[in-house]
Amino acid sequence: MLTTEEAKRLNKLEGIADKLKRGENVQNRQLQTWLSEDEYEQLEYEWKEQLELRSELKDKPSELKRYEEKLKQATFNFNSAEGYSRKSRHSTAKKFYDKSESLCEDALEILQEILDYDSSFRVWFDRDISFEVGGDLSADIVSLPRLVTSRCHEKVSDDSRLTNKQSVKLAEGRKKNNG
Repeated sequence: MLTTEEAKRLNKLEGIADKLKRGENVQNRQLQTWLSEDEYEQLEYEWKEQLELRSELKDKPSELKRYEEKLKQATFNFNSAEGYSRKSRHSTAKKFYDKSESLCEDALEILQEILDYDSSFRVWFDRDISFEVGGDLSADIVSLPRLVTSRCHEKVSDDSRLTNKQSVKLAEGRKKNNG
């Protein structure tokens, strides 16, 4: 059985969690009031880790830039092909589609070189990468993996290690309620 003070605290923490789930902002001072000192320090520590991770992601390895540039060229050619196709200039569109496919093949080769050189680079991509026959990977603009730092629409997922500040706050509140 909870004491009156514990019930009040639990009620406040549940209210804070509901606000965070709705995407509303919760002030740090409110969290400081209702979390213990250790819990609040943990929240600050986890947010600091997120900021450091974001900083690391800004410094992507130079080995990935060659792949990223080839993918960018392939995307440009694909988009040009789409534009010419919409204008019923099909022969010009075909040239751009062919060029895009060729650049996608080059990108796949670069990707395989990068991952053969250092498989730890896999964390920089938005999906699992398998060069096995029958896998999802092919020389087309949609199936090529994107870097987790990319903003393109074809990106499958963000870096699973990244989270926003509201999620960090909510996770700390959950730990308290479950602990």
